[in-house]
Formats: sequence, C-alpha cells, structure tokens
Amino acid sequence: MTPTRWLITALSFAATIGVSIYMILGWSQQGTSLVLPMRAHLFALLAVAIEVLARSLKIRWSARAAGIRLKLSTAARTCLGGDFAAAITPARSGAEPARFFVLSEAGLPSSSVLVVLYAELFLEVLSLAAVVFCVAVIFRHAGSVLVTLVSVVGGYAAVILGIGALGLFLSRRNANGPPPRWARRLGLHAGRWRTVQRALRKLRATVDSVDRIHRRAAIGAFLASFVHVAIRLTVLPALVLTSVASAPVAPLALWPLGFLYGAAVVPAPGGGGAVEMAFRAALGHAIPVQLFAASLIWWRFYTFYIYILLGAVAAGNTVLRAVRKTEDYEAEVESGAPVVSAA
Repeated sequence: MTPTRWLITALSFAATIGVSIYMILGWSQQGTSLVLPMRAHLFALLAVAIEVLARSLKIRWSARAAGIRLKLSTAARTCLGGDFAAAITPARSGAEPARFFVLSEAGLPSSSVLVVLYAELFLEVLSLAAVVFCVAVIFRHAGSVLVTLVSVVGGYAAVILGIGALGLFLSRRNANGPPPRWARRLGLHAGRWRTVQRALRKLRATVDSVDRIHRRAAIGAFLASFVHVAIRLTVLPALVLTSVASAPVAPLALWPLGFLYGAAVVPAPGGGGAVEMAFRAALGHAIPVQLFAASLIWWRFYTFYIYILLGAVAAGNTVLRAVRKTEDYEAEVESGAPVVSAA
C-alpha cells in the first residue's frame, strides 16, 4: 500500500488498541484480570477452526456447484487472505480483490473466479438470513437486542442484494457502449466505465449459468455457510459462561453478530475503536465487571486479530501484491490511461 494508506491503517489500529486500553483501565479499580480459564480459550479456538473450515468448504463447494475444481487448501488461503486484506483496508475494501488474486494465482480463469466469489457472497446473505431467523425463534423474548440484530443484519443483506439486483439490471442494459449521462454525473468516465462494463458482462454470464449448477454441491455450500455464520454466535458465550454460568446468553450471542457485520460499514481499518465502544455500550451490564475487560480483549482476538495472523501466514505476500495491484489499477483508470484487462 502507499505510505499514506499505511499511516491511516496504523492510526486506526492505534485508536483501536487505545480504546481497548482505556476500557481495561476503566475496570482496573474493580480487580480486573485478563486471565480466562483454559477451557474458554479451547472452546474459542475450536470455534475459529470450525469457522475457517466451514468457510473453506463453502468456497470449495460453491466452485464445485459451478463445475469448477478447487482444492480445500486453496479455498482456505482464499478465506484467510481475504480476512487479512479486509483488516488492513478501509471498510474491508481489499477483501474481494485479495480473494480474486489468490484464486487467480491458483490457476483459475477470471470468469471462474468471479463465479465463485459471486456465489460465496450470495450464500453469505442467504445463510445470514437463515441464522437470524433461527435465533429470532430461539431468542424470541430477547427484546431490543433481537430487534437491533435483525435491523443491522437485514440492512446488510438488503444492501448486498440491492447491489446485486442493480448490477443484474445494468448488465442487461449497459454492458456495452459509452457511459450514460447518469454515470458521467457520478464521475464514471470512460476508463472506469469500461471496468464496470467488464464486471457487468461477467455478472450476466454468471447469472445465466445458474440453471447448470450441481444442486447437491450448492446445498452443501449453503449448509457450510450456515455453520460459518452460526458458529460466530458461540465465541463470546464460550469466553464468559465458562467463568459465570449465570450470565445472560441472548445478549452474549446476539450482540457480537451485529458488531461483526456492522463493522463492515466502518471506514477505518480495524474499526478504529468503534467495535470496542459498541461492545461496552451494549454489553457493559450483561458481562460481570470482573470479566468485562478479559471478555472484550479475548473476544476481539478470536474474532479479528487471530484472522490477521492466520491470513498473514497463509497468504500475506499474495494479499499485499493484490492490494498494490488494485491501487495501481485505480491510478491508471483515474489518469485515463488504457487499462488492460486481466481477464
């Protein structure tokens, strides 16, 4: 990345760590400790392992549903590489380019890569809706936390589906030719519009191939996606309930899911402390005082920082090349220079 973007990322992570330290100091007079029972860490690590495996299977089976062969190890690198890129870029904007790059380096043509990524994102929305429906039934008396979760997740799903519907509509009308007037008003000059048109043509080809999917693989991918979303509900309860079994389950399970998907709209890399402040506001009275700081720090570790470490090990160099390539591509488009498609 450019020095400016590295500086922004560093400042955002500094703010995140600073907010966490402030939270710890705020509870220091109450005898706060960052130590949790070993079984809490084992449960959390198990949840992380299941989550990564489920996501990897989702990508592999999504590819298989479209008749594309993909190794499980490549699917895992794709997931973790996307996590690493999402953590170091504003609003998680580097996730999809990084996943695209990892799959491309594995030998998949760009058209196949886009099929896999579109399917993965669509399944994410469907499984998220299914999980929210299930928890709405199980925790139907949860009150405001359930309403907030449905609102946040529903908004996230609506945005993703809306973007997909808009892209499909445009792919039927504007996949060729010069940029229309409304596009020019939005600053989509010829270079950027050509990029949009290539994506629209590939989207149309992807949707047109839906009737040829392998249904059993598609069902398997959906189930893996459901597990991947649902397992995220268990991390904070595992950290808290192993010490205080009487803590309320509903807020411990539901609020973190809203934080994770709500953080996707925070422009600062790493959240800039917004997730920590939301955690304090929502769960300050649900988690016992002596466990609050430890719960916050370790929940953040097992849902965010550990994926940065795993992603850096699994595909760090590839991700950084993807981020640099994306920035160079954006610079070429902005300058109006001819852009050669990687397709």
